Amino acid sequence: MEEPNSDKGAHKSAPPSTDIGDPPIAADQTSPSDNETSTETAPSTSPRPVAKGRWRRLLVFAFLAVVVVVSILFFQRRESGKAKAERPAPAPNGVMITTATARRGDIGVYVSALGSVVPLNTVTVKSRVDGQLMSVNFREGQMVHQGDVLAQIDPRPFQAALLQVQGQYDRDKALLENANIDLSRYQIAYSKNAIPKQQLDTQVATVHQDEGILKNDQGQIDNAKVQLAYCQITSPITGRIGLRLVDAGNIVHASDANGMLVITQLQPINVVFSVAEDYLPQIRQQLIRGNRLRVEAFDRAQQKQLSTGTLLTFDNEIDTTTGTIKLKSTFANGDNSLFPNQFVNAQLLIDTHRGVTLVPTAAIQRSAQNTFVFVVKPDSTVMMQNVTVGVTNGGLAEVSGLDPGAVIAVDGFDKLQNGAKVMVRKGGEAATTGKANP
Repeated sequence: MEEPNSDKGAHKSAPPSTDIGDPPIAADQTSPSDNETSTETAPSTSPRPVAKGRWRRLLVFAFLAVVVVVSILFFQRRESGKAKAERPAPAPNGVMITTATARRGDIGVYVSALGSVVPLNTVTVKSRVDGQLMSVNFREGQMVHQGDVLAQIDPRPFQAALLQVQGQYDRDKALLENANIDLSRYQIAYSKNAIPKQQLDTQVATVHQDEGILKNDQGQIDNAKVQLAYCQITSPITGRIGLRLVDAGNIVHASDANGMLVITQLQPINVVFSVAEDYLPQIRQQLIRGNRLRVEAFDRAQQKQLSTGTLLTFDNEIDTTTGTIKLKSTFANGDNSLFPNQFVNAQLLIDTHRGVTLVPTAAIQRSAQNTFVFVVKPDSTVMMQNVTVGVTNGGLAEVSGLDPGAVIAVDGFDKLQNGAKVMVRKGGEAATTGKANP
């Protein structure tokens, strides 16, 4: 009975295996606290692997759920895009256009040419006497009138010369008066036969000689006065002064090659241009009838009208090298918009077409076969209408084959075709402006 108990005790007290070299632990050395600790820690370490596996499974399930939801949303969006793409597009309301109305009116026939502005008068002012320039009474670019004093030359030498010839005149005048007194005496004596006829004739000749001398003196006085007047230089015409060519204090001479200033008349002013000789008969007939042909001057870009004038005349010969003839026109140029030697685009009105159908040039379309416009019908559709284009001026053109009052399209031609539906823009009535009857 004691052996089994002893075996059990020995079995319980058997120490765990240890490394070689460790001293064995006796059974009686095991403390109850050690046993309690071993029994308490064993249950706490056994469930850890189970918890880790459970979290892993939850993460996998969550990831799969997210993948499924994303896939469902993706396929739904793709199916909705296909449905929208396959859905038929709504029918368009029509092409947006701007319209204009054909009207009846007059339009001018113009001949265009390149011309140049030529002043009516250009004067180079020079000194007519020799002397020192005392003062200059003008500014460069100043507008002056005829008779305005421009410069002053030292007048003292000419005043002295005038005084000298006036003294000579007074002396010779006294001699003439004495000769006339002697002549009166000789005439009385001759009437009484107191002197011979030869003596009387000699006195008459002496009087005539003194009269000639007196006239010569008067001429010298007038010349001295003119020379003195030349000391004050005045403007010969009304115009604009150019750049100054001489300064005060210089000695000027009548023989100087260069003048002191140049004056150019600006009002009125001429424009000279050349047209083809084919227009000469028509222009000549208009001038013979007394018609004043209108000429318009435009800037280089032919956008701004500078001035309006009338045709004066044409040249007396045709230029054989170019087959053109020169025309001269005059402009009042009240605002000085035309400047000498300026290049302008001249347009000569040679005829006027009256009572024709006028449309904007932007409405006219051209194809390989014909010229046409798009006419807007009452049902808001367009129809191609063939027309024949005549005179064109600026934004206005003469056409035939179209009734006045027809509404036509002036834009949107890249989308228009025969029978297309259209919509007129709000305020989309284009103005039919151009050069009509001046």
